[in-house]
Amino acid sequence: MKAILFDFDGTLANTLPVSFYAFQQVFHTYDGKDISDEDVKNMFGPPEPEIIRGNLQHSDKEKAVDLFLEIYEKNHKALVEPNQEVTDMIQKLKERGYKLAIITGKSRASLDISLKALEMDKALFDTIVTGDDVVNAKPNPEGILNTLRDMNIEKSEAMFIGDSNADIEAGKQAGVATVGVQWLPEFQSSEFTMKPDKIYKKVSDFTQSFG
Repeated sequence: MKAILFDFDGTLANTLPVSFYAFQQVFHTYDGKDISDEDVKNMFGPPEPEIIRGNLQHSDKEKAVDLFLEIYEKNHKALVEPNQEVTDMIQKLKERGYKLAIITGKSRASLDISLKALEMDKALFDTIVTGDDVVNAKPNPEGILNTLRDMNIEKSEAMFIGDSNADIEAGKQAGVATVGVQWLPEFQSSEFTMKPDKIYKKVSDFTQSFG
């Protein structure tokens, strides 16, 4: 194994609560509509601006996108707790010589807010692919395949780690090893419809699997 590719929301950071909250505030403000966490999950796939543009009824979609990012940033500290175990895991894997990547459906703007708020060093990752960088969102394997090409890594040398069915399906379509995780307080899939090669409920168990 040479490369470890990670999803972000629900995998490297417990950012789902702030994402849910920001979407709920935007839809309430502009459409007068109250949506549940599950409603938000069902819209996941494209980056947040595309979710808003595709689902909001109100015509002022660009202002709604701006409001989303404003709420996301303003409430990040209150709703997202940094996870030292995850930070240590990334550091250890980097020190052991693995190539690391983030492949997320998030927009570059919201990912940058989260990385900064959580003091996660971008330099630890060899490649970062956001929803803005691909035509096809997960479960399409485009982001994974592009990352492997950019890193000059074979499919057999990589694994993709995520908390959602879309992550596991994308990994399987890309032909890499898949790891399903449920190690943060909030994750997208309580049961994986497509079975990952491995499932971890603790960060420490995953880290220890590398010796």
